Amino acid sequence: MSRTKDTRTSPPAPSRLRRLLHQDKTDPWAVRMLPRIVFGLAAAYTLFAIASQSGSAFVMVCVLLLLGGVVWLLRRRTQLLLALASTILALAFTGYFSAVGDAARMNTSAAVTGTAAFGYWALAGMALLGAWMVKEHPGRRGVTVVLGDVILAIASIVGMFVPDAGVPLGFVGVLGVLAVRGAGAKAVIGRVRRVRQGIGRTRRREAPETADS
Repeated sequence: MSRTKDTRTSPPAPSRLRRLLHQDKTDPWAVRMLPRIVFGLAAAYTLFAIASQSGSAFVMVCVLLLLGGVVWLLRRRTQLLLALASTILALAFTGYFSAVGDAARMNTSAAVTGTAAFGYWALAGMALLGAWMVKEHPGRRGVTVVLGDVILAIASIVGMFVPDAGVPLGFVGVLGVLAVRGAGAKAVIGRVRRVRQGIGRTRRREAPETADS
């Protein structure tokens, strides 16, 4: 017996445009896509209208679109997104506190220096890179960056009153956070725990011997 081919053909699938216009309730793709297109066109027209007002508005819209694209690309990497957001806030706070300190020292006829702000920016970058340079980080990397940035903000507040102590204090604080949260500190803590467990075991073994004697 020879096989006979099935000459029946399946009905052609409807095009996406027909599915979109038909809006069948049983078609989840078409039901979801139409509101997205409408809101997307409305958002695009709104951004175009805002950007066409002035040059600063155009730059602001471009920055917002860039940030939105970065957030969209990093939506699954929450720790990196948290670290970047914390670094941006730390740069803003430390720059503001440095500017306030410089303005206050200018009023008192003191030497005005802006090198502290660059020092804080370098330390913020060190905290961000240091958290990702460790191959096996024991904790969450974003939390490490947040802790380092908090210490930088505190150091910049101290630098408003004592300019020479701000950046060194921030350096020591960031270095301490990276050491405590890094794999090296975890290894040291593990060794200390092993030593404690060994001492506890020897004490337990010696306790029955002293009781028998």
